[in-house]
Amino acid sequence: MPDQNLERPTPPGVIAPPEIAPNVHTYIEDGNSLVEFLDSFGDPAECVCAVDTEADSLHSFEEKLCLIQFGCQGRFALIDPLVMKVEEMVPLIDFIESSKVWMHGADFDMTMLRRTFGHVPELIYDSQTAARLVGLRQFGFANLVDHYYDIKISKQSQKADWGKRPLPEKMLEYAVNDVRYLLPIAEVLESHVKALDRTGWFVESCVNARTTVLGRTGKDPDQVWRIQGWGRMERRALNYLRAVWLWRDDEARRRDRPPFKIMNNDMILTIVGQLEAGKKPDLPARFPRPVTERFWKAMRKAEQVPDNEWPEIPKRERRRKDPRADVRFNKLKSHRDRVAAELGIDQTLIAAKATMEQLAGGPSEEKVEELFMNWQRELMADAINDLLAEGTRS
Repeated sequence: MPDQNLERPTPPGVIAPPEIAPNVHTYIEDGNSLVEFLDSFGDPAECVCAVDTEADSLHSFEEKLCLIQFGCQGRFALIDPLVMKVEEMVPLIDFIESSKVWMHGADFDMTMLRRTFGHVPELIYDSQTAARLVGLRQFGFANLVDHYYDIKISKQSQKADWGKRPLPEKMLEYAVNDVRYLLPIAEVLESHVKALDRTGWFVESCVNARTTVLGRTGKDPDQVWRIQGWGRMERRALNYLRAVWLWRDDEARRRDRPPFKIMNNDMILTIVGQLEAGKKPDLPARFPRPVTERFWKAMRKAEQVPDNEWPEIPKRERRRKDPRADVRFNKLKSHRDRVAAELGIDQTLIAAKATMEQLAGGPSEEKVEELFMNWQRELMADAINDLLAEGTRS
């Protein structure tokens, strides 16, 4: 339990901007230029670098890595994976594996590195995690730049099409800014994490985030089409739902567009309802004839599926709720909220609602091990141990 009388440094406020490096970058489109750029830094083990990525998830069917932003020692590069082969970019992965690398909100970036290169560096320091651990409640990258340096950076290009070439100057400036300010911010945050004696929490959280990314598996083909709302459907409707979803997926792939730009989920549910009722669906007038023809072909095929091959409705086991679960949850929540207030951090950093519900539903050492990082368990130790002790007595 934290010492309530322990004086802790307060989160830093607005500080005078350090000498921010000019927004000048090298645009790299080939392996030789990349190697030459990286070699100029010397031993990567002595380097601290910033990395960010951009993808085209809102503009193409298969989300792909479109740009890698790299910063080190006040110099920046924009590396173009759309024109370079994966093997040409391996030196970059080797460099950041050997150096100290910072990212902001690293989950997405680690996911893209894993998908593209099949590898994620052993340790990535996340400035967003650091910001939360020192008690900042607005921890978006633009928020941090504004908070620490009183500089407002534009985020207008965040949802732009990063797959188009050439990239306009506004998007290049946006891309460089994501690494240009990151290392100065990371330096301030890291010093404050250390002053609060939370370095162990920070490193464990970063390691855990990487483990989470690596632990994600592919989507179950029998689940991927079950969009929100499927649980209220009978098997006949589920058969149509699967058919419409698969048709939309095929159209999105054909046109290299995100599926929601072909048809959103609400419209899918409407069409499924019309099909189930024996009505002719109202397809958007913007659909060209080949698209509508493929739709009707898919629906005719769905109608020929025998009812014994319609999608199953998974049996939901109704577990009898432990009457003590709510009491346990409230004990966990009360303890968590008290500790979070003493530390000046967001409660969900210590334990999310879903985490406490799972533990309250059936306390066990195995669940604690699965649900909590070491530092979280230490902060929650009194409440957790009470629950475990209760289990041994009952």
